[in-house]
Amino acid sequence: MSRPVILVVGAGPGVSGSVARRFARDGHDVGLLGIGEEQLRTLAGEVEDLGATTAWRVADLTDEAATTRAVHELAGELGRVDVLHFNPSAFREQDPLELSVPDLLADLTLGVGAMLTALQAARPSMSAGARVTATGSMAADQPWHRAASLGVQKAGLRNLVHSIDAALEPDGIRAVSVTVRGTLSDEGAFTPDRVAEAIHAAARQPESGWRSEIPYEG
Repeated sequence: MSRPVILVVGAGPGVSGSVARRFARDGHDVGLLGIGEEQLRTLAGEVEDLGATTAWRVADLTDEAATTRAVHELAGELGRVDVLHFNPSAFREQDPLELSVPDLLADLTLGVGAMLTALQAARPSMSAGARVTATGSMAADQPWHRAASLGVQKAGLRNLVHSIDAALEPDGIRAVSVTVRGTLSDEGAFTPDRVAEAIHAAARQPESGWRSEIPYEG
């Protein structure tokens, strides 16, 4: 039986890299999709050092065709997708009086719309027992007005994950967003590694009591 596979969308340093390494330590092979070639190459090496097979692709996640093609290639190369993790968001320091509609929609395309693209492309490679996870944020409930689009992205992503979970449940696939209620830091309860541990635990929660949103309070 082949090893399980996690596909990390929006891969790079920070939480996404910690998620890739955490699942690699749990016996998963790892697919990486992101925009930074050097970051992906470095992360792939770290994952391989943990004994995982890895494959990576560079793609602009706001480009539906490029993202779809990359996900298909990664799923084909690794053979399956058991966990699809979605991490990207756009940080734009503009308040509601500065933020334009085109810029808001562009940010939503990355922070929410790309989830649809990745999911729809990965779905043929997912079977019963597969999981969809997402990095959420307290910005969904407590937005900072100086980064107005981020709160909208995170609220939209959480809402979308609830719908994904309901849509996939009949097929035995579940989805969960982990709402990080704190600021990422190099030390303490909100390091990327600690958040990744919470995401890993959320993906492994018992299906009988499944929750499609889990807060991480640190």
